[in-house]
Amino acid sequence: MGFNKYFRKKSVTDILHQIQSGTDSGHGALGKHLGVRDLTAFGIAAIIGAGIFSTIGQASADGGPAVIFLFLFTALACGFAAFAYAEFASMVPVSGSAYTYSYVAFGELIAWIIGWALIMEYAIGNITVAISWSDYFTGLLSSGGIELPQWIQMDYLTASKAFDQATALIASGKTFDNLPVSIQAGYTAWNTCPTIGPLHLIADLPALLIIVFITWLVYRGMKESRNASNLMVVIKLCIILLVIAVGIFYVDTDNWDPFAPNGIGGILKGVSAVFFAYIGFDAISTTAEECKDPQRDLPRGMMWAIIICTLLYIAIALVLTGMVKYDQLAVGDPLAFVFDELNLKWLSGIIAVSAVVAMASVLLVFQMGQPRIWMSMSRDGLLPKKFATVHPKFKTPSFATIVTGFVVAVPALFMNLTMVTDLCSIGTLFAFVLVCGGVLVLQNKKDIPRGKFRTPYVNSKFIMPVLLVVAVVLSFTYNKESTMSFLTNERQLVAPADMITSMSETEIDSFKAHLMTSDSAGFSANNLDTESYLSGLNSERYIGTLQAAGFNDARMYETGWTLFQHKIPMWIFIIIVLILTYFAITQNLSLIPLLGLISCLYMMAELGVSNWIGFGIWLAVGLIVYFAYSSKNSKLNKTTA
Repeated sequence: MGFNKYFRKKSVTDILHQIQSGTDSGHGALGKHLGVRDLTAFGIAAIIGAGIFSTIGQASADGGPAVIFLFLFTALACGFAAFAYAEFASMVPVSGSAYTYSYVAFGELIAWIIGWALIMEYAIGNITVAISWSDYFTGLLSSGGIELPQWIQMDYLTASKAFDQATALIASGKTFDNLPVSIQAGYTAWNTCPTIGPLHLIADLPALLIIVFITWLVYRGMKESRNASNLMVVIKLCIILLVIAVGIFYVDTDNWDPFAPNGIGGILKGVSAVFFAYIGFDAISTTAEECKDPQRDLPRGMMWAIIICTLLYIAIALVLTGMVKYDQLAVGDPLAFVFDELNLKWLSGIIAVSAVVAMASVLLVFQMGQPRIWMSMSRDGLLPKKFATVHPKFKTPSFATIVTGFVVAVPALFMNLTMVTDLCSIGTLFAFVLVCGGVLVLQNKKDIPRGKFRTPYVNSKFIMPVLLVVAVVLSFTYNKESTMSFLTNERQLVAPADMITSMSETEIDSFKAHLMTSDSAGFSANNLDTESYLSGLNSERYIGTLQAAGFNDARMYETGWTLFQHKIPMWIFIIIVLILTYFAITQNLSLIPLLGLISCLYMMAELGVSNWIGFGIWLAVGLIVYFAYSSKNSKLNKTTA
């Protein structure tokens, strides 16, 4: 049997038989009571959470008002993926989501990989929500006159990095009051926290407390009913519509100029933050067994949820970037921040309270999801039986829930928002890629029972090559400079802020003395702030100033492997697209899942190489677990034997 044994597949027929006979670990006992309206509400409840209350701020700061195009692109990609999810849910109406779908389409090893990735998605997604919840909760306390020490409301990594940045910027001439608020907070936390020798005791305790509380609720069997979910959606929508209705009167259209201040690169920089906002639609697929008519209702529920949330995100993004300048929005609580800036304290307070409740609800939904994934994998023999333990009184996966609490709580103390958002996004995108790929793999197989819903078939044989040619032409026509820079690995200037933070104190003092000699008036006009001075120079003067100060090209430019490594994910994307184009021509692949796969893979490529490395390490650990334990204990392996 050899290596093929790792790709043994679960039969759709067997899964359906298990459901009908009620032998699939009790899955057949789930009540079917969800319709289109309930599924749409469930999707909105899961999607409108940390994304609209938190990560939208950083995305807007990176892309400016043009971030709305990123919302449209992401919604389109998720729409393509939603078709693939709906087809699988119709074919295999169980709660295993992408894990079960991959077991059917690709086999056990790929199913394990996607199950392992989903574990990371749910865990790190909850870490992100918990950190955002902490930001809003501490802001709410602050508005009520309760000021918590900075060192118990911030993670260690953010404080350490902020201290280093603040030290360098202050040495370069910037005053503490002119530092970004986030860097001021981190610097304060680092200087005021308790220490044990060289160790600084900094941890996000509110994030820890909410995770402990939610885990306790999940362990006790607390879960949202359909009515509670609908009520939560009503509350969220009312608050968002109130924000739009009030905020639109404070929009200054001058703040929309420039519309795309950082170009396409700045817009795409927010891919992980924007995509993270849409992760909730994936949760709808886990309710397949509880739908009255999954073949009809799941596709409609997913699509309506994506459309409604996209319109809301676009409206919110335009209002936020119209009320304040886009570069001020890189905060953890952007909605409350903008109204606070305009002295509308009453509304920022309402938003803060609503965000605390809304994100706690999202945390509850997803904190329940991860134990179910672990329990499902345990029932297939891929994890120890302990993970499938159900509490005799509370009827919950008790052991898996406790482990989930630890897995989420410990990293939330020390990891920052950007890091966990990117990791969560790459794990989810990977799941979407495999689900879309699964539809392509099964499209021509005749021996598989089909559900009522199938993704509309459009032959990509001629369309895909045309799209590829159009993409190449546009790249060399409207984005020629960036395209050639990418292909030739052309060296890039180090940004002023990065240049300054790379200097030693001696170099900074020497550089400031040089500026006082070479351009005393210009330097003084920037209040002796080195970063502000350099940022105001055009490229030619910036280079000349650094060269005159004695810096060589090695310090001024990012070149060679250091630069190329960041392009590896995009090269992987390009190679895979070329391969998929070949198969589209030779195998007549279906266009919609193909576009879903390519769109999600492109968003993966836009994430930094460090995220790919982190994701790769996580998958490597998962493979070690699989080959050491899971492959031997798999129920399919025992059945085959």
